[in-house]
Amino acid sequence: MAQLIHHPAYLFFALIVLLPVAAALGAITLQRIAPLSDDARDNYNVVQGATLTLLALLIGFTLSMAVGRYDQRKNYEEEEANAIGTQYLRVELLGEPRAAKVKALLRDYVQLRIEYYKTREAHELEIINGKTAALQAQLWAHVREAAIAQPTPITALTVAGMNDVINTQGYTQAAWLNRIPVSAWTLMIAIAFFSNLMQGYGVRGQSGRRVLLFVLPVTVSLSLSLIADIDSPRGGLIRVVPQNLISLQQSLPAS
Repeated sequence: MAQLIHHPAYLFFALIVLLPVAAALGAITLQRIAPLSDDARDNYNVVQGATLTLLALLIGFTLSMAVGRYDQRKNYEEEEANAIGTQYLRVELLGEPRAAKVKALLRDYVQLRIEYYKTREAHELEIINGKTAALQAQLWAHVREAAIAQPTPITALTVAGMNDVINTQGYTQAAWLNRIPVSAWTLMIAIAFFSNLMQGYGVRGQSGRRVLLFVLPVTVSLSLSLIADIDSPRGGLIRVVPQNLISLQQSLPAS
């Protein structure tokens, strides 16, 4: 299940097979085993309506969760760019040659953060995270040494700025790891399965059967795949583009 929700395309193909099969089971198997009588259809319609309503509510709720997490990732990208850009200016207060060294490290740090947003490979992500941690240690060491050598409000300002740079990276990483729980996905797919099963069970007529057995599975498959795409930072088509970090990189001098 985890691999499916991390790759929305795989989830769509799995659902586009599973849900029509559920509808076909209801239309062919259940109708033969326990035909739905006219007396029982009113009760059936109530149960079917409640099931479809529950499915719609769950889809709407999880879509809201996914969009909220996507907006959070975008906001943290902006905060990262602002924190790094501000710190790039503040390090001039440290004086030369320390300021030049920290600025060079910050330029490398911006490139690493851009690569973090763009990469899709897990192995490459591990390398980027390792380099990021090493760079953060170097940046912190420089401002710490400056603060120890000259404990003034000016150096305290640069220390606070570096703390913001490191903290925003941590907030970003936490936001990228914050996903819709697998248990919620399992519940939604189970309800979608039974909704399509009931849809097939209650369909009447050959022409209506063909239409209903196609529309609902495709609609639900597209909806769940869209949610998975928005909620997947690296596996989907809808991704956070590090526009602010790229703009910051372009505005920084080469040396």
